[in-house]
Amino acid sequence: MEFDHIHFYVQDAQRTRDWFIHYLGFQGIGSWNQVHTQTEIVYQGSVYFLLSSPLTSESPVARFLQVHPSGVADVAFQVQDLELRIKPLIQQGVKVISPLKFYHDQGETIKWLTLKGWQGLRHTFIEQIGTHSGKLIPGFPRLLPQDHSTLLGIDHVVLNVKSGDLKKAISWYNHYLGFEAKQRFNIQTERSGLQSQVLVHPQGQVQFPINEPASSNSQIQEFLDLNRGSGIQHIALKTSDLVQKVQDLRQRGLSFLTVPGEYYLQLQNRWLHQPLSVDWEQLKRYQILVDWETSTPEAMLLQIFTQPIFEQPTFFFEFIERKICQVQGQLRQAEGFGEGNFKALFEAIEREQIKRSS
Repeated sequence: MEFDHIHFYVQDAQRTRDWFIHYLGFQGIGSWNQVHTQTEIVYQGSVYFLLSSPLTSESPVARFLQVHPSGVADVAFQVQDLELRIKPLIQQGVKVISPLKFYHDQGETIKWLTLKGWQGLRHTFIEQIGTHSGKLIPGFPRLLPQDHSTLLGIDHVVLNVKSGDLKKAISWYNHYLGFEAKQRFNIQTERSGLQSQVLVHPQGQVQFPINEPASSNSQIQEFLDLNRGSGIQHIALKTSDLVQKVQDLRQRGLSFLTVPGEYYLQLQNRWLHQPLSVDWEQLKRYQILVDWETSTPEAMLLQIFTQPIFEQPTFFFEFIERKICQVQGQLRQAEGFGEGNFKALFEAIEREQIKRSS
């Protein structure tokens, strides 16, 4: 299983497309007016986003936006043996939103259907068979290009659920979709807290952390209140050169969370006995967070988080680089999610939260 694409429901698809192009450097592919709905597609490298807005009140996007602010409606996965994989789920009662469909084009076949995920989140499952000369998006019958980019793909997608639902959500994704539990985190700051469980799929690269609030004033609770229910909090985009990527994004005018200077002093103290040199001033200048394991410091994890991108402060992006090093003749890549940065990250989000409430 791999991430295929993410489908956003937004107030204005054209305006959102222009934002992705201007601030994130994505390319637009085309515009489609379907029944009651307009959809734009943007992409960068292997990352594809669908952006849909309502043309009439009958659009499913309009119904979504009556309940939630703009955000992610569908996390789509690439799978193999789609019909074999889906049959037992349907027999167990998982709700089918859109039944199995097929499309054939120039020797390629694409199969897809959409299931109801956790509390209204949708998951489209896609199987593409054939020459793989490009990418086909379900429901949009044309072959789409792919370019070379510093974006390597979607690293992980984060779901926020209400207090008391974490175990139930974990159980749902384990039982029906085959996800397995990996790291678990209990994060506390002076102001609030949250609990997080990382889920991974054993057949592929999909990582799917789930958060629940551990206090009534938690940033996760603020998300749930503003989103009016559970939903996708952020998407992490993996890049091969985060410093260069952030430099480009800042030049485009993209806003990121600010990191206090003492964070980098603490990092330097933590790094004192490590063998490599690090340009701390460069990382501080671009406000990049850094984490590593003591046994393999060369395999650093670099990450940065944008300000919320929609009209409500709910959804944001993370950009992440997982450096690779060689240990005893084997390549090791930075893993985890920046555990050493969690406190700094959540305090930065809390500072923005306090600004909004003042």
